[in-house]
Amino acid sequence: MSARTIQGQKNLQNINQAAKDGIGGSPLRPDGNLKVRGEFAYSSDLWHEDMLWGTALRSPHPRANILSVDVSEALKVPGVYAVLTHEDIPGSKYYGLEIQDQPALAIDRIRYHGEAIALVAADHPETARRAVKKIAVEYEVLTPIVTEEQCLDPETYGYVHEPHEYKSHAYGNICHEQRLVSGRGVTDEVRALADVVVSGDYEVGMQDQAFLGPESGLAVPAEDGGIDLYIATQWLHVDRQQMAPVLDLPEEKVRLTLAGVGGAFGGREDLSMQIHACLLAQHTGKPVKIVYSRDESFFGHVHRHPARMHYEHGATRDGRLVYADCRIVLDGGAYASASPAVVGNAASLGHGPYVIPNVRMHAIALYSNNPSCGAMRGFGAVQAAFGYESQMDKLAAALGMDPVELRQLNAMSEGDFMPTGQQIDSPAPVAELLRRAKEMPLPPLDTEHLDVRRLPGALSNTSHGEGIVRGVGYSVGIKNVGFSEGFDDYSTARVRLEVIGGEPVAMVHTAAAEVGQGGVTVHAQIARTELGVEQVTIHPANTEVGSAGSTSASRQTYMTGGAVKLAAEAVRRELFDKGRRRYGWTHDDLVLADGKVVSKSAGALVSIVDLLGDEAVEQTREHHHRPTQAFDKETGQGFGHVQYTFCANRAVVDVDVELGLVKVVELTAVQDVGKALNPLSVVGQIQGGCTQALGLAVMEEIIVRDGKVRNASFTDYLIPTILDTPPIPVEVLELPDPNAPYGLRGVGEAPTVSATPSIVAAIRNATGLALNRIPVRPEHLTTERPL
Repeated sequence: MSARTIQGQKNLQNINQAAKDGIGGSPLRPDGNLKVRGEFAYSSDLWHEDMLWGTALRSPHPRANILSVDVSEALKVPGVYAVLTHEDIPGSKYYGLEIQDQPALAIDRIRYHGEAIALVAADHPETARRAVKKIAVEYEVLTPIVTEEQCLDPETYGYVHEPHEYKSHAYGNICHEQRLVSGRGVTDEVRALADVVVSGDYEVGMQDQAFLGPESGLAVPAEDGGIDLYIATQWLHVDRQQMAPVLDLPEEKVRLTLAGVGGAFGGREDLSMQIHACLLAQHTGKPVKIVYSRDESFFGHVHRHPARMHYEHGATRDGRLVYADCRIVLDGGAYASASPAVVGNAASLGHGPYVIPNVRMHAIALYSNNPSCGAMRGFGAVQAAFGYESQMDKLAAALGMDPVELRQLNAMSEGDFMPTGQQIDSPAPVAELLRRAKEMPLPPLDTEHLDVRRLPGALSNTSHGEGIVRGVGYSVGIKNVGFSEGFDDYSTARVRLEVIGGEPVAMVHTAAAEVGQGGVTVHAQIARTELGVEQVTIHPANTEVGSAGSTSASRQTYMTGGAVKLAAEAVRRELFDKGRRRYGWTHDDLVLADGKVVSKSAGALVSIVDLLGDEAVEQTREHHHRPTQAFDKETGQGFGHVQYTFCANRAVVDVDVELGLVKVVELTAVQDVGKALNPLSVVGQIQGGCTQALGLAVMEEIIVRDGKVRNASFTDYLIPTILDTPPIPVEVLELPDPNAPYGLRGVGEAPTVSATPSIVAAIRNATGLALNRIPVRPEHLTTERPL
């Protein structure tokens, strides 16, 4: 073997050796230290010397007719520059994420508590708030339509939207519905095949995304008559698409730049204050900043759909599932938002990760006068998972089987078919995930050296160990990745390679919203790996580059990461072509590594710096995932999802059965991620998803009574703190998906889908109670009857 060949092999070993900072490594996040030190600039920190402050007047009623709006007294307040109503909107009065059914400002009707009616711009935020209080609105207050029964009987209770109003596609008060039938459906003949049948009614409360950075942004009027908006959002381009018609501007004159985002979880996928800030800036000719207070944030964004579900499962005596009969009713609130897609997910995933020969499903989203609901982490699969996993425990008890063994017996795997008719064509290690979760060591139960600080409620000295019962519960869930049902889901990336300061530097420019998930880190890792350089700069996300889609649906690493990979590969090819033209290379085994062009057989050929010189290489690429198709409306059949992801959990809880207090002692997660591009971020995503699931299981709920929100604050809407969050051991499997970039799978949502049922199962195991509603409250544990 020649010295040249040996050197070539050594270079090969270094090709992905940017391993420390390339894919497979866990480099530090570029924004991490700033956030920890409190120095990171969030959207609420935006400032302009000449700016005004905006705020909105919001309805105190969930349903009413607007008889008159008088802004004259508000205009008299010193320091007020503008007071706007719907009459001042220059373009379309309506917008919407999927259906354009929401007015930018209420016109003649109020449809939910907190709906915006008028806007004020003033030289100080307190001045704006004082002026808002002087706007006089005369209402005809109506009885709100808030229950399923009321929504489904519009002849008696009325319509939230008149039929086919504003092309809303609504009929009655049904926003969207999806039916699904597979196998023989659920008929009397099919039911007769089951030896054991269990059924149950389940309910999920309204959860808030509870991001810590409230909605905020700064709109700046431009000399060309356009608007520059600096905004915390999840999808820059779809924001622009909704805003431009309302502002009566062409899209190219509505320019958005991502500002620092303090969390999202789906709550920033819809518009909040974007249009309002831009309308005020247009009208006054001055920059306008809006920052929501915490209570206004609860009214200003969508929430997780509350759900009522009925499930019936039949099985043979040995535990084989025969059929599942399911109905899921989601309360979408006043406007459609993402309800159609949420319904599609609930219907197509609502059977769980199980092989069931016969399925009947009916999922609907209702219009009501409750707060609007839309995207939140898990997106329709969370609600369904609580239903079907509760059923698996109930069925295991009826059969006298171990609940994990029952799940493993019916677990789907690669090659099986979903009830939609779509074949699972990548790894689906459901049984393996459950096995690993069960085999992980249980936390010790030390009754001799009891640390009362670790007991439920013990930091308030409520217990010294009496009345404490331990329980263990298991669950597994399924979630789709990316946009589905025929949506042309794509992301765009521009990659530029040039010499700066004597070093090769890659610039990655996308419109992907960094909302805390670590996309900026992963995109840099991909560029380092594909281009063999250490220095990578992430360009601020804005609408100067093509759309990157939404930071939701666990899709950004898959989609925008895929686009960065394609663009970097195109840059690499152009660089190699440049070298072949200049040096006459004939090698077909070229790679980039350690800042050099390397032949796998011949070793280093030239440095990137020398090859580039004063020139730059830039390429832009779009990444589209494989096409999907809409589900048939009546049968639910179709290749609807691009990828599936699975997570299994085991929860250990201590319950004070006398006081109804719960302490989650440990929450184990085992998940297949395909390929961990950044292992540390992957574990963080899984642990974060589990923590939000814990909140839904035992504490988080927006309380709505007669259409009015009763707990719009973090004093009364409780989210898990570090004292509530248990150890979350994570085991990661890497079984590549051949259809995905690097074989990766979306990570962020699956643990939120699967973890809640495991916690409730553990509480049931400790107490023997049915617990068919989440979140589980103390009164449920002290008054509910046993199973």
